[in-house]
Amino acid sequence: MERAHSLLLNEEVCSQLGEHQRVEFIFEWLNHLKKLLPAHVKQNQRRLVEQLSAVLIGSPGPPTRWLLAHCLALLYRLGDPVPSSLLVDRCNDIIRSKDDSPSGLPTRLAAIACLGALFEQLGRMLAGSFKDTLANLLKAMKSAESQGRYEIMLSLEKILQGLGVSAVPGHRDVYKAARTCLTDRSMAVRCAAAKCLLELQREAVFLWTSELENVATLCFRAFEGSNYNVRVSVAKLLGTLLAAAVEPRQPTAPRQGGRGRSSLEEVMDLLSGGFLRGGAGFLRASGDMLKGTSSVGKDVRIGVTQACVVFVSTLGGSWLEANFPAFLSLLMELASHGRATQTPGDAVVTRRCVSFILRSTLGSLLGEKAQTNAAKQLCLAVAAQKRAIGEVSSADVSASQHVLVCCLLELGGLVQGLGSTAAPLLTDSSTALLDTVVSVLLHPVSSACLAAAWCLRCVAMAMPSQGSLLLDRCVERLVALKSSPEAVAGYGAAVAALVAAVQHCPLGIPHTKGMVVLALAEDLLRSASQNSRISLQRTRAGWLLVSSLVTLGPAVVEHHLSRLLLLWRCVFPASLREQEMELRRGDYFTWQVTLEGRAGALCAMKNLLLHCRELVTDDVISRLLTPLACAVALFSVVYRLRVYELLSLLPPLDYQGTNTPPSLLPASYQYQIFLLCDCCLTLLPPLCHHDDLPLVGPALHDTDHRYIEEQLHGSSVGGGSLDNDAFSLCERSDDAPAPLPPAIALTAAAVRLFGALFPHIISAQRVKILELFVDTVNQLKGQRQQTVQTHVCAALCSLLKGGIRGSLGPEEVRSPALSLLSGALESGSPLLRCLAAEGLARLVQVVGDPGFTVSVSLLCFDRLKTARDAASRSGYALALGALYRYTGGISSPQHLSTCLGILFTLSQDSTSPEVQTWSLHSLSLVVDLSGGLYRAHAEPSFTLVLRLLLSAPPTHPEVHHSLGRCLHALITCLGPDLQVSGLRSSCLVGCGVMQAGPDCLVQARAISCLQQLHMFSPPHVNLASLVPALCANLCSSYLCLRRAVVACLRQLVQREALEVSEHAVTLVKELPRRDNTQLDVTIKEVGLEGALFTLLDRESDPSLRRDIQETLVHMMASSATSGKLGHWLKLCKDVLSATTGGLNLSQSFYRDQEDEEADPTRDDDSSAFRARSESGGPFTALRWATRRFAMECVCRIIAQCETADPAHFDMALAQERHFLVLHLGDLVRMAFMAATDHSDQLRLAGLQTLLVIIRRFSAIPEPEFPGHVILEQYQANVGAALRPAFTADAPPDVTVKACQVCSAWIASGVVSDLRDLRRVHQLLASSLAKVQSGRDTSSQLYNEATATMETLAVLKAWAEVYIIAVQRSRQKENSDPSVSSLSSSSESGGLLKLVQSDLSTLSRLWLAALQDYALLTLPQEYASQLPATGGSFYTAETVKQARAHYSSSWAPILHATSLWLHSTGFVMSDDSPANLSVGGAKSPEDISSDRLHLILGISVEFLCSPHSEDQMENITSCLRALQALLDVSWPRAKIGNDQALSVELLSVLHRLMVTRESVSVQLAVLDLLRQIVTAAQEHVREKRHSAEGESVCVSFGEGRDTGGLIPGRSLVFGALELCLCVLVRKLPQLSPKLAGTSPTVWSLTDSDCQLVSSALCVLSDLPSVCSPEGSVSILPTVLYLLLGVLRELVHQPSSAGGGGGGLGSVVQAALQALKSVVTSPMSRQEKSRGAWILLLRSALNTLLGLWDSGDSGVDQISLLTALTVFLLSAGPDVCTVEPLHALCLQRFNASMDVVSQCYQLLSSVFQGPPGVAVPYIQALGPPLVRFLQVLNHN
Repeated sequence: MERAHSLLLNEEVCSQLGEHQRVEFIFEWLNHLKKLLPAHVKQNQRRLVEQLSAVLIGSPGPPTRWLLAHCLALLYRLGDPVPSSLLVDRCNDIIRSKDDSPSGLPTRLAAIACLGALFEQLGRMLAGSFKDTLANLLKAMKSAESQGRYEIMLSLEKILQGLGVSAVPGHRDVYKAARTCLTDRSMAVRCAAAKCLLELQREAVFLWTSELENVATLCFRAFEGSNYNVRVSVAKLLGTLLAAAVEPRQPTAPRQGGRGRSSLEEVMDLLSGGFLRGGAGFLRASGDMLKGTSSVGKDVRIGVTQACVVFVSTLGGSWLEANFPAFLSLLMELASHGRATQTPGDAVVTRRCVSFILRSTLGSLLGEKAQTNAAKQLCLAVAAQKRAIGEVSSADVSASQHVLVCCLLELGGLVQGLGSTAAPLLTDSSTALLDTVVSVLLHPVSSACLAAAWCLRCVAMAMPSQGSLLLDRCVERLVALKSSPEAVAGYGAAVAALVAAVQHCPLGIPHTKGMVVLALAEDLLRSASQNSRISLQRTRAGWLLVSSLVTLGPAVVEHHLSRLLLLWRCVFPASLREQEMELRRGDYFTWQVTLEGRAGALCAMKNLLLHCRELVTDDVISRLLTPLACAVALFSVVYRLRVYELLSLLPPLDYQGTNTPPSLLPASYQYQIFLLCDCCLTLLPPLCHHDDLPLVGPALHDTDHRYIEEQLHGSSVGGGSLDNDAFSLCERSDDAPAPLPPAIALTAAAVRLFGALFPHIISAQRVKILELFVDTVNQLKGQRQQTVQTHVCAALCSLLKGGIRGSLGPEEVRSPALSLLSGALESGSPLLRCLAAEGLARLVQVVGDPGFTVSVSLLCFDRLKTARDAASRSGYALALGALYRYTGGISSPQHLSTCLGILFTLSQDSTSPEVQTWSLHSLSLVVDLSGGLYRAHAEPSFTLVLRLLLSAPPTHPEVHHSLGRCLHALITCLGPDLQVSGLRSSCLVGCGVMQAGPDCLVQARAISCLQQLHMFSPPHVNLASLVPALCANLCSSYLCLRRAVVACLRQLVQREALEVSEHAVTLVKELPRRDNTQLDVTIKEVGLEGALFTLLDRESDPSLRRDIQETLVHMMASSATSGKLGHWLKLCKDVLSATTGGLNLSQSFYRDQEDEEADPTRDDDSSAFRARSESGGPFTALRWATRRFAMECVCRIIAQCETADPAHFDMALAQERHFLVLHLGDLVRMAFMAATDHSDQLRLAGLQTLLVIIRRFSAIPEPEFPGHVILEQYQANVGAALRPAFTADAPPDVTVKACQVCSAWIASGVVSDLRDLRRVHQLLASSLAKVQSGRDTSSQLYNEATATMETLAVLKAWAEVYIIAVQRSRQKENSDPSVSSLSSSSESGGLLKLVQSDLSTLSRLWLAALQDYALLTLPQEYASQLPATGGSFYTAETVKQARAHYSSSWAPILHATSLWLHSTGFVMSDDSPANLSVGGAKSPEDISSDRLHLILGISVEFLCSPHSEDQMENITSCLRALQALLDVSWPRAKIGNDQALSVELLSVLHRLMVTRESVSVQLAVLDLLRQIVTAAQEHVREKRHSAEGESVCVSFGEGRDTGGLIPGRSLVFGALELCLCVLVRKLPQLSPKLAGTSPTVWSLTDSDCQLVSSALCVLSDLPSVCSPEGSVSILPTVLYLLLGVLRELVHQPSSAGGGGGGLGSVVQAALQALKSVVTSPMSRQEKSRGAWILLLRSALNTLLGLWDSGDSGVDQISLLTALTVFLLSAGPDVCTVEPLHALCLQRFNASMDVVSQCYQLLSSVFQGPPGVAVPYIQALGPPLVRFLQVLNHN
């Protein structure tokens, strides 16, 4: 391939290649030439023309001819254009020639393509040849076959494009030719004709003036029998023409007898005509009218709908906004037209089409303000219909229902999209939205009532605060109008819809509302029999309410379960006998009501299984089964549907014992089920394999038009609509549910149930049932046979899909199953063939016998050899590929070769594109399933795929789809080998062919192939050409193409984000287009990332939105911290500012600041805000979801900067370049704008950003003003951003987040002035007042758990503020008063004063919250001990929801409570909170004790829990709370007195020490250990003091008389364990086992030194806690550890001379500890004195040995100091015995010459007790005198 990369064609190489390689070689050369052409043209033009002309007459394939035409045209445009007319003549001659040979056609097609390209590039230079060329093409058209007609249409399009206005003389002729092609039998020709006419209408004014009606009729005829691509192309043509007619691009004078500009009414009349009458002529249409039939196909209606959407989109959002009222009324005329709604099926299609037009235009073209106005218009339309109903006949009432349904569903959709920004709609009295919608609930037709109920549900989902109010209102009306059937049906549906909306609203509704709804339901069901006129409605409404109640979830339903079970028991007969008696009596109406009730009851049971699975115990199931057993024998369609739905949710084993399944599966019922009705499209796709569905056609793909396209494949009974099943109001979905008609839903349910039950019936019956299926299918003929075959195969596949290996039963079952599936493989329905292939793969999996698998594959081989019809061959070809899908892939090389032989042959059968498509698809499956085994066959496969890509006609795009799949599979198969493989160039050629193809699905596949190639071999994918191609398709009208583009971009930007951005911008600079799309403008202004934001705002597809967001995140991650930080922040700011309408606080805030600076006395926060328009940015009117994502991006940028350069957070360092800290003003402004928006979600994001900003920037100093921080200048902004969150109508979740920000702001220390601080403090104070007023006064809009959440958030915020206030006042006390500046001292003291005023209230609330939390953390077995009414801040019904809120806020509250108790010293004052317990009056001692145990209990429980890994803050809070407690003498005494408690605390601390690496935690643990040991010391001291004079006095303490310490019960032992743990982890050499394992050179960090020092300090205190005998037990360990640490330290070079910073402090601590041990009173007690002396002598001996054990680098000072400690403290008994005395003297003597500090130590020894000092003075005096003499001489 590399040889093809030259300017001139290498003819020598080319002649040596085989035919297929030559084609590939030429294509690659042309591709390369296209890139080279701008250079070297002049000198090589003649030679190139000769070579290209040779290719032209060499019968090139489609991709080659298009590329050839492009190169020729480019050559003449860049070189000498004069000879081009000769080439035009030559092409015309080729077209005229009558060559009918096989090579003649491709040459003729290539000549046609060349003409198009030449005229396109050279334009008016060839105007002279236009007339002849046009005549020639039109003449050739008459005899051309479909490929020729297709190519001529494309060529004419390009000729018109190139000539522009010069082509006017030929316009009429082109129009005539295109007219015939627009209704061609080939779909590709229709598409080409539509494109040609689209080009023609640019200059041909007559198309959208005088000929408009004719063209419209022509388009309607083009829609008949069309496929998806034709509908999209023709709709684009028709929509564009109509838009031009309404708003002409150029002024047109009305022609004679013609017309100029059309009005909107005329255009809509045309569309309505097409919708109602299709493209029929007058006579046919009037004949239909007389007969009263409608012959308009769904495809025409769907096409007209798409055209209407194009029409509005072309005119744009501002036109729609201005003309919406008129447009809406015209649309509604169409919706209510009698011809459009003749049958229920027609009515559903019409409503869907109108809804689609509204959703596609209002939903994607308008910004939020315009959507709000549109919602008002919809309201007015609903109100107008409602007024009209009162005065009209029943026919008009039924017509009005369709208008109401369309308006209400769209109104619901708009409100849901707007979210909380729709609030002004509800308060606007001119529209009275809620009143209008509620009034429709009384409409006599159910579909309108249900649509109104759904609309109310949307309001409740968008604005959760409305849910309870609406519910109350509807319940009230329902009770008042209980005797009106319409009111019961309408308000019942509304209440059910509102209750079901709660599953989407985290804030919920009050628990009492559930009780009200259940009581109402019971009342309706009880009173149903009282009045026969409304029995049916009351029964249905009652069960609808019960069903909706169950969706509230287990937390609510468990309280009502017993009542529900009772209701179910009452509605069904108690036994089968009773049921038999029932069957003998009752009229039609009674049975109708009874069945309605039982169907409703079954639906409620189904919801119980779906929403409250954990409540469905065996006992509940057994109670449900009794009614079920009686349910099976009664059958009406809806009733049977409910039974089947419920049974398929219950595990079959549960009802295996009852008589249910046998009565469900007799053959007769099964037979009836499968003969019901055709529901192919709803039933089969979920059972087919997802990858096979594209074979059925693009209709099953996700497209933008899926909502209406799926109507085409709906059954004859009608499509999905809300009135088919009112119970679907209870489903969890964001879009309006569209349940299928009962008959279709029943078939689907029966199929599912068959799959669940079949494995549980006896084997003999299984065989019989399947044989019956086979016989039934064989006996029927025609359409009936296909319907039954479809249902039977679906049932079988449903069984096999859920089946487990070996569950099918005996071998006899295999044969009928195989026979059913193989019959379906030969069906004419592509969908059924897909299903059968999947079924076969599942059958092989379930049987699990390799022999059977081989026999099935042989069967496929045989049938493929004998079958002649396309359907059978394509079915068996697919089965061959799918067979091994679930059995671990293909592992036999022989089987693989056989498969490939057959599939290669089939895929080259050009007579049947269908067989080619299916066999190539199957080939791609084989490639996927063979894995590495396939590599041997990769080369021939590539050759085949490329050959077909280069030769397959473009009129069959489905073949190209399958070729794309094959290429994708081959790339995956080769994987990383592509980096070195020669096949890589074939991949690139294949991708190039597909990218240049006309079909969007093929282009999408090409992009995913390139994406795959980029993953395996990045250097070989050329981003410079790929990225522009991707960006050009970002706005494609095909969803699959947009998805592929964004998925590819997402992968590219993970590695090369900057290159991708640059390539995207160059694309826009280079391409001056005629139709400059909005996206190009956006890329030009704000780059690719800005375009992606625009796209994100426009898209509604969830997966595509997710991909766009991920792409943006990756782009940000790679460039935000490098050099584009400012760009990203500006982008986010522009996105955030792109809002429309509404008085937004932020819009004017910054202008007001200037006034504030002029008048400092004004209060910042209450400044009068004035709105100012925020236009001028690159974005217009973005929705709240996009703006919220921009806020999330800002938080991500801050997080990224944290891990990048420290200059991002340092004003001094940041002066040179763009660092984050320089953009602080923008960050605050963005957070402020978001926090004050109308959208609650955006407010939450804004407050979160504000919180992040405060946490990250609060400590950064302002270099220009020392003593200040940079955030100080933004105080007013923060205050103003927080204020709206504390208003009375603010949602609780916003207030909760704002509390968090408040406490962070106050705690950050940014604000030093008390006045400023008071503003934010007031906000918290107001929320505290709200908490104090309790839950009774608060209006109950939300669930009680929401009040818990808000209360706890407020208490937590106050706790955090109090903690920081206490810390600051302590710091102030600790620091030197003269140094601390006046301002800071007033601030820290002031903050504590601010909190102090509310402290008595707060402490009471904190203790109550802690008591609640303690109760809620009790294990399940103590649940009975929880208070029946709930706690202080939660109710008994909302325990589960409340737990989560408590667990997120208890820790700071615990810490604050401890600090408060510390401040009171546990002394009860008069205003302190009352006792905790519920019992009678308690003494202050008991109350304090309760509080102590509450805090200890919570802390210990949490610190022991295994789930505390990620809760470092909570651990710290616990430890600090305990420290604060133990600082007070009363709790210390309690703990010291209770040894078991102390030991338990120590074991928890030990566990923390072992499991946590955090230094702060370990230091806090040791601090607590010291406090506990101190408490024990105090206790022992007190006991000894009180027992003074008694003989037991001294022996009190651990170890008593024996000296034994019991592990697990001994405090001293626990403390020793903890100290040992610390010392050995930091100094492993201490342990004899570990000595030598760690390196000899080690180092301690400063924090390690602190830890070791703390541990040594505790060690030295331990002997004093023991009795004399106990002290003897632990002394060896204590001395060993102390001297061991000393040993390690003195041999460490850095500690020499006691220096070394941290190490020096450890040496000091060790010496201090040694001193306190040696001087311990235990050494002087009679009982222990002897043992102590011996042990201290040993210690001294060890100490003296330390000089020898090391090398010269011993720290002698420390050793001499230790020696001095012994000499001065241990007394003569220890130090003066030999040989220790001599050794001591020797050490001093030796050191006198070396160490100068030795003399200081000597002086203290000389002053010691005489028994020690005298010998030293005698021995060391003389050397000392000599030393002084020497000094004197010097």
